[in-house]
Amino acid sequence: MSSLLSSINCCANLTPSEWFGGLFKQCDPSECCCGCCSALRPRYKRLVDNIYPSNPQDGLVKSNMEKLIFYAQSSPEKLDRIGDYVARKVARDLSRHRNCYVVVAMEAMDQLLVACHAQTLNLFVESFLKIIQQLLESQEPDMQILATQSFVKFANIEEDTPSYHRRYDFFVSKFSSLCHNGNNNLEIRNTLRTAGLNGLKGVIRKTVSDDLQADIWEETHMDKIVPSLLFNMQCQDVIGALTTTTTDSTAGANTTVPAAAIAEECLKELVGRAAFGHVHSVVKPILKHLDNHHLWSARHPNEFAVHSFKIIMYSIQAQHSYAVIQMLMSHLDDISRSAEPFDSQIKIRTGIVNVLSQIVAISASESIGPSVLEMINSLLHHLRTSISNIQEMGYADEEELFQKTVIDTLGEFANNLPDYQKIEIMIFITSKAPPTAAVSSTDSQLQNIILKSLLKVTTKYKTVQMTKAFPTSFLNPLLSRSLASNPKVRLTVQRIFHQLLDRHNNLGKLSRPVSLSSPDMLAMEKTDRHDLMFMKKHGTELLFHIYETIQIANNTQQNFAAIYTTLALLCVELNSEETLTELLRLTFAVQDLAVAKTSTLSEPHKSSIHCLVSGFLHLIGHLTAIPAYCAHVEQVIKMRNERTPWLLPEYSADTKSALGSGGHNNKKQDVIDSTLLCSTPDDLLDELVFNRAVISQALQSSGHDVSNLMTPFMPPNVVDSTMTRSVSDINTITVEVDSVNSSPGLPRRQPEEDITFESLRKIINEPISAKQDELECKRLQIVDRFRNSSFHDLINRYERKSNDLQHKLFETFSRFSTPIKTIESIGGHELSVDIEVNNAMDCVDGITSDVEADDDGGNDDDIDNSQRGLGLRKQLTVDDNSWHFYDNPLRELCSETDVNSAGPPLFALKFPELFVY
Repeated sequence: MSSLLSSINCCANLTPSEWFGGLFKQCDPSECCCGCCSALRPRYKRLVDNIYPSNPQDGLVKSNMEKLIFYAQSSPEKLDRIGDYVARKVARDLSRHRNCYVVVAMEAMDQLLVACHAQTLNLFVESFLKIIQQLLESQEPDMQILATQSFVKFANIEEDTPSYHRRYDFFVSKFSSLCHNGNNNLEIRNTLRTAGLNGLKGVIRKTVSDDLQADIWEETHMDKIVPSLLFNMQCQDVIGALTTTTTDSTAGANTTVPAAAIAEECLKELVGRAAFGHVHSVVKPILKHLDNHHLWSARHPNEFAVHSFKIIMYSIQAQHSYAVIQMLMSHLDDISRSAEPFDSQIKIRTGIVNVLSQIVAISASESIGPSVLEMINSLLHHLRTSISNIQEMGYADEEELFQKTVIDTLGEFANNLPDYQKIEIMIFITSKAPPTAAVSSTDSQLQNIILKSLLKVTTKYKTVQMTKAFPTSFLNPLLSRSLASNPKVRLTVQRIFHQLLDRHNNLGKLSRPVSLSSPDMLAMEKTDRHDLMFMKKHGTELLFHIYETIQIANNTQQNFAAIYTTLALLCVELNSEETLTELLRLTFAVQDLAVAKTSTLSEPHKSSIHCLVSGFLHLIGHLTAIPAYCAHVEQVIKMRNERTPWLLPEYSADTKSALGSGGHNNKKQDVIDSTLLCSTPDDLLDELVFNRAVISQALQSSGHDVSNLMTPFMPPNVVDSTMTRSVSDINTITVEVDSVNSSPGLPRRQPEEDITFESLRKIINEPISAKQDELECKRLQIVDRFRNSSFHDLINRYERKSNDLQHKLFETFSRFSTPIKTIESIGGHELSVDIEVNNAMDCVDGITSDVEADDDGGNDDDIDNSQRGLGLRKQLTVDDNSWHFYDNPLRELCSETDVNSAGPPLFALKFPELFVY
């Protein structure tokens, strides 16, 4: 009875309209119990039934399919019923394993999707997706592949109406599982994985650009999609050899594409469509996948981590690229604080920094503002941590590799930045280095590592003007670190100078000094005004630090070679007569250090200095091409080569063991070794030392100004690197005070000197350095007081002194009151003071000398008392029976109300030689 009811169910459940609409159509014998009810079926069902062939192998009946498409386009309201009917037929065919009919049904659904664009297509799509879901849930690979292909075709269709209720959660999960398929048959496995990739690609294309499908960016979905893509990219060594055939929807042809390439294309599309708020959702699963599978340090395939992030950086929107860098830096910080075993942690950290070094240049041009310095500050912090880890945990080799990678990252980051940002980065890195006074080993290592980072950045900077390459905030810390106790730090500082000074690619030609052969041809040009100003402002300080660096006892041959390169680059790049003169003064001062009998330098140290001097003077000879100069230098080098070859750079103390292999016989080698042991540079003959007078005369004969060359190089005892004014400006100040003898009518009586042979011999033999130092110190104190003291302080200072002077003057002139009155009564005219007054002037001179001796400072009274005496003599006239003394000599020159706060004091205009502006 139940079988009978089920057999007539198809006829009993029809509505009246469907009954009469299908009156002339016979039903399918497999579906209905009688032939009469086929004529009562709806038309859309008859049209759907007619597309099925009698023989499943014949495929879709095309003529009937065209009728169905025409009917669907003419009656779009029937699309949902057509879709639902086809879905029920596909479900029945799947359950009966009639796969051929399933293929026919899917082909029909694909054609209907492409042909129809009605507003009611959404309801038809629901039926279509229901069929796709049924096929994907089957366990047959052919049906899963068929479903994927149909879904990809659907994903390429642009719908006219939005969908508010459609969700793709099932498809994300199912396609992701297909990407991880583990079928034992390698070919089937590859085909299913490729189908899963194509399905994910379709999901991404259909959802990421649809604002109504924003939930696709949720962590739940991204944690399935992104690892699936990375897994197939990672396994390209397994599936890359096999290829899969995919259908090009535009060309309609079959093309062979590697599965890994499909995964990369899918990842590019996903990242390229990500907005700023979705970047984190995409990158975070990538970081997790690389951590879980230990892929940060994997070199196969193709440095996977680097390759993956390059795909991301080239695909992401340019304005969002710096967000990826920030996430990598945050992940690096998290790994450093994690509880991972140290050996694996350091590998992960090195891998992350290696990725940064490879991709940071891609985003550097888009990174602006604080993000630049923030990233550099974080990398420098990891350098400090790395140094501490070496001392605490060991793993020196791994940490050194990590440090090298960090330094490369800093250099790559600065490579594409504008020049002004490179200068800011260099200043910032310098500020992070420990001070020169730091003595601990950790600080010394950190200082060296940070300066190496700075060196890497300088290799990416191209100097145009020295004033821009060496701002004061950068030059002064750099100079202070050139005197560090660690020779490696000093060597790094010199190399930083090399990179910034070399503007014509001469660095490789000046790497080591030579004296027995001609140097390579160098590119040179005339120095412009800006470079001359730089040398005038900072030259003395720069050369002084080089002078001090040469004297440090633990210098190696690399240090001396670097110093030679610095001097040579200064000579070539700052090509001017003033620079040449200053460099020669420094060179002879350095030579004096090595030949002085009172020198405390070691013998190898002195030999290295002689090698440095000979190489540099030999270079200048080839640059200037002055015959007399070149003849003297070549003569000295020839004499050294014959008698003391260890004083030439080719035979330095560190390379003397190689003399035998350079064409010298063993006998000469023994002579040289014995000479090195018994002779010292203190015993050098005059012909083995470069003569300052001969070189000066040679330069003068060729038209050079040698007025300063004969002046010994006198570096200041103390150099404050924070001073904005260079030492050379202070050294050029000369304090000159008008002599009292310049006052007409009032000659000052000079004491007679007893000049004898003994006094002359005493003057000649007496060392004058101490006296000169004392006078120089007094002069600098006067200059400093007038430069830094306020006007009121100067007034108060000299008022106090002038009161003491006035009291003694009144006391002195009271003794000569009678002769003065007599002179006043003669004719009532103003007369100059006679002999008695002149005697009084001599007394005044003695009094002022006493005041000078009583003053504690005593440094500026020479000027003050002379000015007081001059003012006094001008006022010492007989006028209306009154004497007028000025309390302060400066008040004669200006008043306090006339002082201009925006300009120099008025009394400074009267004494310009005392002030430096």
